[in-house]
Formats: sequence, C-alpha cells, structure tokens
Amino acid sequence: MDHLSENVWTWCKSGQFVCAFALLLCFSGCSLKQQAIEVLEREYNEARWEETIRKFEEKDKVQPPKPNGILFIGSSSVVRWDTEKYFPGYGVINRGFGGSQIVDSVHYADRIVIPYKPALIVFYAGNNDIKAGKPPEEVAADFEKFRAVVHKELPETRIIYISIHPSVSRWSHDPEMRKANSLIKKQCSKDKRLTFVSIYKEMLGKDGTPNKELLDPDMLHLSPKGYEVWTKKLTPYLDKFMKTKKSR
Repeated sequence: MDHLSENVWTWCKSGQFVCAFALLLCFSGCSLKQQAIEVLEREYNEARWEETIRKFEEKDKVQPPKPNGILFIGSSSVVRWDTEKYFPGYGVINRGFGGSQIVDSVHYADRIVIPYKPALIVFYAGNNDIKAGKPPEEVAADFEKFRAVVHKELPETRIIYISIHPSVSRWSHDPEMRKANSLIKKQCSKDKRLTFVSIYKEMLGKDGTPNKELLDPDMLHLSPKGYEVWTKKLTPYLDKFMKTKKSR
C-alpha cells in the first residue's frame, strides 16, 4: 500500500473520508487534484498528533509545569533527549513529538507552549521538513511563524534554535539543510531574543561526513555520544540564561 493509499485508509477510519472524497471531486484537472491531495495531507498531518498533545495536557493537569522554565520542543531528537538527566536543576519541560515539522509546533503552540509561559524555548525541528520536500525558504518562513506565535503572547521569551544536524540517512539533503540553517541563522541575528546554536560541525567526522559514532544504528537519530555532544554545546547557553534569570 503506497503513502496516499495509507492516508486514505486512515481518513476512512477516522470519519474524514466523506469530506476528503467530496473535496477531490471538486477538482477536475490533474494539477488541481494534486493540490487537493496536498491540502488533505496537511490536514492529516495535523490530526495525527492529537493523541500525543492530549497526553501532554493530561500530564499537565496532574503536574502543572512551573512558569518561567525552559521548554524543549520539536521533533524526535527532542523526544529522545533525556533532558532531565542531562540538565538536572534547570527546570526543563520536554514536549518533543517525533516526526513533527516546524508547522506542527506552530499549530499546537497554544496548547503546549503558551500555557507554560516559558522564559526560554529550546527548539529543534526542520530536518523532517526538508526530507518531506519543503524548500529551505519555506522552512525558514515556518520558523518565523513559530517565533511570531510565541512572541505575540510571550514577547519576552527567548528562543534557542538548534541547527538541523547532518546524518548519513539524509546526507543527500545536506545542501538544502545547510541553506535552511543559514537562513534561520540570519533571522536569529536580527532579533536579540533569538539565538542560533550550530551543532553542524560537531556532528561531522574528520573526513567531512557525518560521524557515525554520534548516530543511532538507523544513521538518522542521535546515539548517546551524540547527545553528549549536543548537551556540551548547549549547556553554556543555558547556564548564561540561568545566571541572567537569577540576577533579575
């Protein structure tokens, strides 16, 4: 079963098939049909996270996170990062959801970002976006949307963006990922509330290709050594933030 067929089956099971079928019938040309499919794909991608987001909300009801903390959010690299282990005493909240793109964090910001009133957000996403075919310019534009959504409600909140990391699995997409990093870095340089933290070079070996020791066997996600590298790189930024926070 191909990707589209799987999604259609999902829509059937979720009660969305009637709407999906009706929408497709409204388009007669191939290009318009493709546009309709892309619209439905976006709708599906948003719906797929609902259960995960609800679990976060249920957890928050039992143990509400304290405001002014440090929120980690983004894709699977955040999910797999044992932030409590690596950053004890920092008041970290981890709300990563694997496979997500930047737009997913934008979409759910009102439920898993804004309510926490974090003083600092550590954000990693963009890798899946490029893999899905989004051009670097769109990835950077999506990050700007995330920034805008956050700063509309929390104008003082600082955001650290961790650069898209290279991997063996997605090495063919490296030019696009590097360009996206460059565009987002430029955005961050224009706003004192934003910080771009590059881990790109740290993830490469002596031969200039991704260091396999820092990657899981799937050659995409990080190994424990990889997380040690990320933690070492990020810690000075968090320490600086904590020092500033205490002096206020």
